[in-house]
Amino acid sequence: MKSISHIFWLGTKELRVVLTDPVMVFLIGFMFTGMVYLQAGAMGENVHNASVAIVDEDNSELSRRIATGFYAPFFQPPEYIAAQGVSQAMDSGEFLFVLTFPPDFEADLRRGWKPELHLNIDATAMLQAGLGDGYIQNIVQGEVVRFLSGSDTADILPLQLQIRRAFNSNGIQSWFSALSGVLDFLTIITIMLVGAALIREREHGTIEHLLVMPLHAFEIAFAKIWANGLIIILAFAGSMSFVVEGLLEVPVAGSRLLLLAGAGGYLFSAASIGILLATVARSMAQFALLVMLVVLPMMLLSGGMSPIESQPAILQPFTAIFPSRHFLSFAQAVVFRGADLQIVWPDLVRIAGLGVFYLTISLVLFRRSLNQIG
Repeated sequence: MKSISHIFWLGTKELRVVLTDPVMVFLIGFMFTGMVYLQAGAMGENVHNASVAIVDEDNSELSRRIATGFYAPFFQPPEYIAAQGVSQAMDSGEFLFVLTFPPDFEADLRRGWKPELHLNIDATAMLQAGLGDGYIQNIVQGEVVRFLSGSDTADILPLQLQIRRAFNSNGIQSWFSALSGVLDFLTIITIMLVGAALIREREHGTIEHLLVMPLHAFEIAFAKIWANGLIIILAFAGSMSFVVEGLLEVPVAGSRLLLLAGAGGYLFSAASIGILLATVARSMAQFALLVMLVVLPMMLLSGGMSPIESQPAILQPFTAIFPSRHFLSFAQAVVFRGADLQIVWPDLVRIAGLGVFYLTISLVLFRRSLNQIG
């Protein structure tokens, strides 16, 4: 009972430190609101307002019909330029796409030949360039088929592919980006807030005050975990309700209570990592560098930027040591697929197991550091 009392009262001290710091409160609130919203909306799902130039050396009905296929909001109205100006226009970044129609393009098609169109792409705008390539191919192929057959493409194909998207029928990228963003900021804030609280005790000299009290290392560590975790879990719940479900309109198919419980388990794991880093570091500067070395791999290898299966084979086994991978898998299953506890319990066990593992190492090192100070 004494340990519980010590953990509780030490935690209330941590709560007062964070909640009486207006800058810290603002940063936590902004990370879980504005930053989540910005990350979800930063990745364009479609080509938008892309600049196009056309070199029309054919000047035929078909080339003009294809040119009319570039319409807003996907493309800007195409500009016609001379063939000699293509290199200069691309070098200056004036156009993202330059489509060239060779002479006798329409006539060669009527003869049954296969003339080539040239598409120059400014690949420095990687995302728009990759998406726009497919858009332009569809526009050209669709117009050519309609021109030659006098009917839509679907009418002459020997089969039709019926596509059914599961769990995200419209393929909205912001749904996935929003959940991935919440995980990223949950990781950053938890590790930094808990770890910085421990570093602050050492730099301000208050760790010596704790040493003269009848306290154990795990009591100090758990106090910082529950106090900072309470603040973060409330911010997480608010972000999911008002930003993810509200502003971004991401539906939560599964149990919100289960999602909150999983977030609590992940907070425990991330906070344990924060304590471990703060114990190893000897100053706030060292801690900040260690956070960068740990948080970036946790974000990159969690599956939020690319699926685990698509990552290099040499890295895939290492992703299992990061609780972020298992939490993202858990959260996607609950939010998008409506999974219940019977399905996601392995991820919860892995998250809790990693938390216990990192906390055990942290307490061993923390006790040693306290003994050295004492």
